[in-house]
Amino acid sequence: MTRSPSPLRPFVGTVFVPAAIFGIGQGAGAPVIALVAHDMGASLAVSGLIVAAVGLGAVLGDLPAGRLVAVFGERRSIIGGSLLGAAGVLVALLSTTPWMLAVGAVMTGLANAVWGLARQSYLAEAVPLHARARAMSAFAAMWRLGFFVGPLLGAGTIAALGTRGGFVVQFVAILVSGWLMARVPDIPRPDAESGAKHSHATLPTIVTRHRRLLSTLGAGSLMMGAARASRDAVLPLWAVHIGLDATQVSLVFALSSAVDLLCSYPAGRLMDRFGRRFVAVPSLLLLGVAYAAIPLTDTLTAFAAAAVVLGVGNGFGNGVIMTLGADIAPPQTRAEFLAAWRLTHDSGMFVGPLAIGLLTVTIPLGGAIFALAGSSVVGAGLLARYIPRYVPWPPRPVVPESSGDRAAAQTVDIDA
Repeated sequence: MTRSPSPLRPFVGTVFVPAAIFGIGQGAGAPVIALVAHDMGASLAVSGLIVAAVGLGAVLGDLPAGRLVAVFGERRSIIGGSLLGAAGVLVALLSTTPWMLAVGAVMTGLANAVWGLARQSYLAEAVPLHARARAMSAFAAMWRLGFFVGPLLGAGTIAALGTRGGFVVQFVAILVSGWLMARVPDIPRPDAESGAKHSHATLPTIVTRHRRLLSTLGAGSLMMGAARASRDAVLPLWAVHIGLDATQVSLVFALSSAVDLLCSYPAGRLMDRFGRRFVAVPSLLLLGVAYAAIPLTDTLTAFAAAAVVLGVGNGFGNGVIMTLGADIAPPQTRAEFLAAWRLTHDSGMFVGPLAIGLLTVTIPLGGAIFALAGSSVVGAGLLARYIPRYVPWPPRPVVPESSGDRAAAQTVDIDA
């Protein structure tokens, strides 16, 4: 009996491997931004803001990215995003002042937004519905694998070239990953095949049209973004608070990241079989439990255990938001809608760590982490309530937006 080929096999060389290479670049470059800023005389506070500039660039990039992908297609958007990202890294590599470094960081974030949306739009269009969650989770897992390997490669380059060697790895990785995925031709749109004109929409139009969805399910997406991104701020801050050294912190990070990676693909299989809520809600609840437990830890063992739970919750969240976005995106304005949808999650990823820093000015660190735990539970409640409303499971057919569309019959959009 012959085994049917995996529906994800055609995307290994054109999506998943490039995602891993792109992640390697991000993993190599991210740790050195603050170090380079500090070497140029920036204070710790300014160095932290420069690190956050990458996230700010991603949020700002979400605004035009949808229109760019809709107008120019995935392939040309990826080429443009890769060139912009490479230029941003080059600016950072050659920077002579902290603010020049910040400009490079923002450019890199802008490019990440375009690159990420183009890849998500491509997978949403090309992968069949029954394998969509696995594709999104595998994509996220490969990116995280690269991010896990990147610092190791960056360390070797830094030893040879100095601190900015991490940027060299990132520069090469962006160009290679962009070239690999740029080989993929744009998928013919159903409206193009039928001779119909594609209906472009501005971001304000998309937000107005889908305001109820974005303010409910999108709020859950924002809180998931905040919960997932805040791990990188909470773990080192609490580790310092309880007196752990840098080596111990690194080992805990590696353990949490490894668990995170191992949970990514199984999460996609579970979503494809049992629905999106089956994974999304437990993911946020686990994050909330882990955050609530962290302020109660005062030993390495207890802290590591909480970090492992955090890794499980974060791993099961890999691909959830991308899958939901692909499910609910209207086919005629897919790229524009995905830009608005990604903005909810990316805003959370930017605001979450920033909120932790701001809260610690007025309340103890433990209180700020407890607040994050509470928002994670609220986010889980929003996803539990609204995922079945917009992404019913099992999928039931609805009237598609166009007669030629093959993906519109899987979700219900009551905002239209």
